[in-house]
Amino acid sequence: MSDDGRPAEPRPMQVALAEAQAAAARGEVPVGAVVVRHGEIIARAGNRPRELSDPTAHAELLAIRAAAHRLGSERLIGCDLYVTLEPCAMCAAAISFARIRRLYFGAEDPKGGAVAHGVRFFSSPSCHHAPEVYGGFAEREAAGLLKTFFREKR
Repeated sequence: MSDDGRPAEPRPMQVALAEAQAAAARGEVPVGAVVVRHGEIIARAGNRPRELSDPTAHAELLAIRAAAHRLGSERLIGCDLYVTLEPCAMCAAAISFARIRRLYFGAEDPKGGAVAHGVRFFSSPSCHHAPEVYGGFAEREAAGLLKTFFREKR
């Protein structure tokens, strides 16, 4: 529990926020992601599309790729993903294909999100696997990073 009586943010979300801050420092949109298995962080990443000249280099995809490589499997059975921003459709599809067990996300994304907004990918009949989804973790901090980043860009 935190000092104000609210449940403490899970440690992995704090690591994801650190990845988001590092992405912002590189000039990337501040999104961070962490993959956890059996309580251990097995992969972490921040956005890198500009750095890698790769539109698919979202934090979620980079973390999923690293976790799959580490485990030697394309299926991340029993793994949870913590991400600072509601995943887009591309990332939601990857989460489904990877068979992520639980998705925890921070800030909602009414424009680009595809979990609680937009296409609501996991509710689609074409979705083969839907993780348990929990939103609002470190939402204020995650949204603050994004607002600061875009305010400084304008």
